[in-house]
Amino acid sequence: MKEKLYQTCIELTNGKITSRFMYKFGRSKYSRKFIPLFVEKYKINTNEFEEKLDQFGSLHDFFIRHLKSGTHTICNEKDCVISPADSVIEDFGKITEQSPIVVKGRTYHIDEMIGCSEITQKYLGGTFIVFYLSPRDYHRFHAPISGDVVHKNVLGKKSFPVNKLSMKYGKDPLSKNYRNISELKHDNGHIAVIKVGAMNINTIVRTHPTDHLEKGEEMGYFSFGSTIVLLFEKGTFEIDEDIIAPYPIRVGEKIGRIVAVEKNEENEHVQNLFAEPVLS
Repeated sequence: MKEKLYQTCIELTNGKITSRFMYKFGRSKYSRKFIPLFVEKYKINTNEFEEKLDQFGSLHDFFIRHLKSGTHTICNEKDCVISPADSVIEDFGKITEQSPIVVKGRTYHIDEMIGCSEITQKYLGGTFIVFYLSPRDYHRFHAPISGDVVHKNVLGKKSFPVNKLSMKYGKDPLSKNYRNISELKHDNGHIAVIKVGAMNINTIVRTHPTDHLEKGEEMGYFSFGSTIVLLFEKGTFEIDEDIIAPYPIRVGEKIGRIVAVEKNEENEHVQNLFAEPVLS
């Protein structure tokens, strides 16, 4: 009953008209009045901002703010994998051999999440990590490891909330919401970086000009709080033993390390059949 009521309420406030209004309002000068409210409510550290608070032209500009140089320290260990965003690690675990992952008690199938059953094969038995960005967080996301973007894809149209209530009662937001998918090839395999849109504002923008990324380089930004899911191939990643969800983390902080493994011939022949690449 609670699940049905929650889903109905979200549907009523997530139509085209509402989404269009939120999109335009968030970029208008009138939305500036809400910036101090967000700062106060979420206790955001304005000393990290590159711009002064009164320099933001809109709420959208505030959410995609830049931070001062040196705010983030990037782990420089050779095999270190870093957090791609200022966020909370909400969940992590193993991907089963049948492709499901379980997040907050709900089951998701990664073939539906990334839209390609052939791609799914390389991540079976691997590891997933879910990062939730709240309205308080810096909304730009960065490369978790150095590598080349070998495929990109965009799936979904409408987005539902990605907060704790939605994870419990929503319509499978990690595999139904608008999502922007990148796959990075590194020295020992691949990582899928799935950026999941938030309710009403489906803007996920790619800002990096090339397809080669160094660890810690900016990849793009969200216009509002959202979620990132990382998928690692089987046997290629070990999560840091200190991480226990929920775990607050910032860009550049270590989440684990890449493990060198012998290449699997079957995985080598799996074709990356994403749809036609897109730039954002």
